[in-house]
Parts: sequence; structure tokens; C-alpha cells
Amino acid sequence: MEAHEKVEIVNKYIKGVSSSDMDVIREIFDENATVEDPFGSDAHVGIEAICKFYEGGFSMGVKLESTGPVRCAGNAAVFPFIAQATGMDIDVIDIFEFNENGKVKSMRAYWGPDNCTPL
Repeated sequence: MEAHEKVEIVNKYIKGVSSSDMDVIREIFDENATVEDPFGSDAHVGIEAICKFYEGGFSMGVKLESTGPVRCAGNAAVFPFIAQATGMDIDVIDIFEFNENGKVKSMRAYWGPDNCTPL
């Protein structure tokens, strides 16, 4: 998978989450993917659990804004962004790992209480 393809998927993700587009989530994640948001929490395993997780974010009106370039290495893409929801900005770094079919097989979001700023 080429770096520009990974960047396209990251950009599609940021736009899709910001517009509450569940079709984008279903398109980019593998059926058996895992999501840890934040990293270290219980993983959401499988596309249905992942969609349920994103439904929660969509209901809070979450919007994502890129804050720097996507970095690609091996089968992964790493990207910084601000998540805006429910009166708070959260400074996040996500790591997407891709499978051989170009689908996200794992997403880990790195953020903690020190990365949250009330609006």
C-alpha cells in the first residue's frame, strides 16, 4: 500500500467522522478490526462494535480537525488532530494499521486527561 493511499484514507476518515458518515467507517475498517480509544481502554472488536462506538461520537456532534501531516511507515499511518465534542477539545494522535487489502485492521488513539481542554 502506497503512502498516498494511506493519506487518502486518513483524510476520508477525518471528513467522514466530522460529517457523521457511518458508510465511511464501514468502508475503511476491516470486518475484524479493533479500535482502542483511548489506547489502553477495552478494545472495540469487529465492525459492529466499532460502528456502535462511532455512533456515540456522532451523537455528541464530534468534529475532527487535522493539526499536522500524516506520517506513513510500513503498514501504518500516524496523524495528529483535534477532536471537538461536548464543549471540549481533545488533542489526539491516532495510529492506523492496514491489512493487505488496504483496510484499517487496528486503530489506536493516544490521548489522556492532560490533552483535554474545555471550551
